Amino acid sequence: MKLISWNVNGFRACLGKGFSEYFDKMNADIFCLQETKMQPGQADFEPEGYLSYYHSAQKKGYSGTAVFAKQEPVSVVYGINGNHTDEGRVITCEYDNFYFVCCYVPNAQPGLKRIDYRMEFEDDMRNYLSELDKKKPVIYCGDLNVAHNEIDLKNPKSNVGNAGFSNEERGKMTELLGAGFADTFRRLNPDLAGVYSWWSYRFNARANNAGWRIDYFIVSERIMDKVKASEIHTDITGSDHCPVMLEIDI
Repeated sequence: MKLISWNVNGFRACLGKGFSEYFDKMNADIFCLQETKMQPGQADFEPEGYLSYYHSAQKKGYSGTAVFAKQEPVSVVYGINGNHTDEGRVITCEYDNFYFVCCYVPNAQPGLKRIDYRMEFEDDMRNYLSELDKKKPVIYCGDLNVAHNEIDLKNPKSNVGNAGFSNEERGKMTELLGAGFADTFRRLNPDLAGVYSWWSYRFNARANNAGWRIDYFIVSERIMDKVKASEIHTDITGSDHCPVMLEIDI
């Protein structure tokens, strides 16, 4: 299977920047989005051969996720056990032999003013994934809004304590990986530096590759051996993030 995840930072805007061409070229089995910033029906995109699932925030023009799948899931669930539904951040698609979870993790915000909610979300998500993992293997992906280690961003020293690289957020990623999950890209590329998935629109960050790796494919440890590739498509523009891709035999 080929799986793609992309924070499009406004789906309607991204559609005008070559999204459809990339979507068609990749021919993914599942293609998911974060930060769609739209309500259902606002985007003119109905890909042939795919079923579409949108989870929109109550606040218009904010957050939101979407999944396009070739194969119909056994079930589709929005939110985390009935919680965290108002910002459209989580879609879970159950298949016969795995769970696919698309997520847009809340940003802690400047000054970490939303860190308490972020910590609550992280704990709820880790517990949720662990419960799913007891039933079937899990593929968890999306904009997880954290650079886990210094290798995952260009300027770690100057960003210590900032949103996305705080000890609190990095610690929650460590907890998740310690709960029986694997960061596929870093597992396959333990020492590869300079490959990022997000760049600020300021200071020519993308041209200077002053980026952060905050978009992930994380899988249950017991299916890590089925992962064939985990890539970051840094050449694809259209958003301040680029797509990430997983190939897995499952």
